[in-house]
Amino acid sequence: MSYFRPPWLSRRFIESLLSPKRFAFLEACAIGLISALAAVLLKQGVGSLGAWRVHQSQAHPAILALPAIGLVGGYGAGILVEYLAPEASGTGLAQVKAMLAGVPMTMNLRVAAVKMVSTILTVGSGLTLGRQGPTLQIGASLAEALSRWIPTSPDYRCQMIAAGAAAGLAAGFNAPITGVLFVVEELLHDVSSFTLGSAILASFVGAVVSRLLGGGDWDLNLELVASRANFSALDIPFLLLLGAIAGLFSGLFSRSIVAGLNFNRRFIKLSLPLRMGLAGLVSGAAIALFPVAFRDNTGLREFLSTGEANIGIVAIAFVAKFALTTIAYGSGAPGGLFAPALVLGSALGCLVGLCSQALFGIGEPTTYALAGMGAFFSGVAKVPITAIAIVFEITTDFNLVLPLMITSVTAFIVSGKVARGSLYDALLVAKGIDLKQDYSSNATLTKLTADDVMQRQVETLESHLTLDRVRQAFSRSHHRGFPVVENGQLVGTVSQSDLPDITQHQVPEDCPLQDIMTPQPVTVHPTDTLSDVLYQLNRYKISRLPVTEGRRLVGIITRSDIIRVEANVLGGRGEGRVRGAPSYVVYQTRAPEIGRGRLLVPLANPRTAPMLLQLAATIARDRHSEIECLNIVSIARHKTPSETPVSTTLGRRLLGQGRRVGKQWNLCVHTQIRAACDVSEATLETIRERHIDLLLMGWKGRNFKPDRIFGDAVDTLIRQASCDIILVKWGRTASVEPNPTAKLPQFDRWLIPIGGGPNVREALRLLPSLIALGKTPSIHLCQVFDPNESNPDRTALREAKAFLFDRLGCPITTASVLGFSVADTILDIARTRRSDVVLLGASRKSLLSRVVRGNIARDIIHGCKCTAIVVRSADP
Repeated sequence: MSYFRPPWLSRRFIESLLSPKRFAFLEACAIGLISALAAVLLKQGVGSLGAWRVHQSQAHPAILALPAIGLVGGYGAGILVEYLAPEASGTGLAQVKAMLAGVPMTMNLRVAAVKMVSTILTVGSGLTLGRQGPTLQIGASLAEALSRWIPTSPDYRCQMIAAGAAAGLAAGFNAPITGVLFVVEELLHDVSSFTLGSAILASFVGAVVSRLLGGGDWDLNLELVASRANFSALDIPFLLLLGAIAGLFSGLFSRSIVAGLNFNRRFIKLSLPLRMGLAGLVSGAAIALFPVAFRDNTGLREFLSTGEANIGIVAIAFVAKFALTTIAYGSGAPGGLFAPALVLGSALGCLVGLCSQALFGIGEPTTYALAGMGAFFSGVAKVPITAIAIVFEITTDFNLVLPLMITSVTAFIVSGKVARGSLYDALLVAKGIDLKQDYSSNATLTKLTADDVMQRQVETLESHLTLDRVRQAFSRSHHRGFPVVENGQLVGTVSQSDLPDITQHQVPEDCPLQDIMTPQPVTVHPTDTLSDVLYQLNRYKISRLPVTEGRRLVGIITRSDIIRVEANVLGGRGEGRVRGAPSYVVYQTRAPEIGRGRLLVPLANPRTAPMLLQLAATIARDRHSEIECLNIVSIARHKTPSETPVSTTLGRRLLGQGRRVGKQWNLCVHTQIRAACDVSEATLETIRERHIDLLLMGWKGRNFKPDRIFGDAVDTLIRQASCDIILVKWGRTASVEPNPTAKLPQFDRWLIPIGGGPNVREALRLLPSLIALGKTPSIHLCQVFDPNESNPDRTALREAKAFLFDRLGCPITTASVLGFSVADTILDIARTRRSDVVLLGASRKSLLSRVVRGNIARDIIHGCKCTAIVVRSADP
């Protein structure tokens, strides 16, 4: 999303007038002002719609008016969330917490606007949710948008987003202390001066503006006309009991909220607008049966906290609020859980107070109701300090501090036994996000090593080269520097900036490189973390570092490599990738399990599926394996696979071809169709669940992303799958029209480059079953050596021939070829010999960069016109 940034709002212009620290605090004040305006607008919108709803329930039969308003409001909000901003569903607090933990989340003006309007519709139309949680997400989203207008570092942006969240919560409750404490206790777990300073300023401004525009009185003492809370030592046992009960039910409440979400995803096969409309209908119908006080959330809380209700009414209020909140939130409706938790706590405290007063004549129901509010909130969010502060700021009654401390701490301890962690952590886990993992780019720098990121195909210069040859090397390459090696060991480096200096000193053209290079260069070890590598790059102000084991050069790492890794993390790719909702099986068939192994064949392309199935049948017959045919229906990432309607027509047609091939070859064939947000994750789930030994998949032969070898899905599978993998790119002789009886291209002339390693060995083990596809197969083994290599080692070539000679009854030839480029040399051999198939080995590490040597498999599979098969062994 692009943003317009006026020149006078640029960070450089403002910082020229202010010091950085003052500028940060000025920005926090601006965030507090904007967040407060949004909170006031949300409050007024919910209040106006809620008042109109109550009026309609009095002017018309409530049993008709309330369900109708709930249905329309819920459905309308669902339309907005479904099509404009799926991130606006739920409370929003969990999303903010995840974003501050480093998880990629969408927070912008669009999310803030949709969150505001949809919350007005849901809360105002009668769904039993609150508006304070959404104000927190709205404030954070506005702060994030402001940080894009005024670009900042990631750490600074997190501080401003946290300040926006604090301002939103402070404005929602008119409670600035609560806003600050909640950020420190739940969101950032940080008490640095910068965090506290920005959060305090934003919360203060937010609360002031909210009180100014929202109609609150400036004199807090006027709100405390007389202390309503009474507390004595005799109340302590009953307050402890209240804390324990609140802890128990708050833990059950947290579990029920998560269970409600899971139930809707698995069993309610309706779209999000229909689910939310249905929740509004149910809520309206239930509330219509209760007293008038139940129709307004704020009025219900005040009604319970006065202690005037009898035990029956309070019990009904607790059960109804508990159930309706679970239904409303489970539907995915935007709305908070702060207000429902306070109402539930108030009802629970009032019940305990009424019972203790009736049985023992001890206790004031009002005091217990207010203490129960803090206890229940503490048990749900696991923030006892914030719970004490929020009730104190709402009531401004110092007599409540001790009761709140007793009940909140007790509830915090007891609820931890029922539901570990806060409710918001559980909501994130339900979405596949576990904050116990560190998703930040800083964590990536400390977890990954140079071995994970470095480039292993390194262009080097020999130490005996002359200056003229060195200049030629720089002119042919895009690199600005080279490692200098001697007998495979690093002896120095030379950079392009050195050459002008050499010219000025009139160095002769035949001067050897060892006389002008930089000896004893700075190096790193493969086990050094990226954080250490980055420190060395910054310390010596260089752009690349050789990676060595002893003195042997094993790779090179540049700033670009580190930037690429961090970009992948921020974009949700590669290391630190956040998994979405699990895939969902929508169709499956099972055959008798009589094979020794299981081969998985993902089917997606009707043109190549018949050929892929014939290849799978050949391998399965030779290995005595079963075949698992898989079709994956992709859905949008913001949707849940288990609740999204999908079409299985194409999938059933493809899987039907698999079953026919199974009957033809007398093989056991299982089939399944999965709905999934991510094809690679769904395939990995299938591999784990079905205990797959071999994955056979086709490749279209194109990749439009420069930082990928074969593409997102294939790269992920080659890197992470726990089974053997065969990747096939069909040659141009293959059928391009959908045809269930399509014949395989020729599989007679095989070209196999030899480079050693487990992947090539696995390819050779597969060859006996693969050559059965040809009529008169012949094998040509080749190994490419550098022309400068004086004594090439041909051991791998001889071992490969000996291995195949005992297993194949076809001609086998070998050749040692000289060439500077392994890929180009193999492509030339394939063209010269008119090879039908090129069989290669692949690797899973470092974005597949080690394939025989470097990115050779990628270059060959891209460049060859014949069929190419890449094999990756499951062995490390």
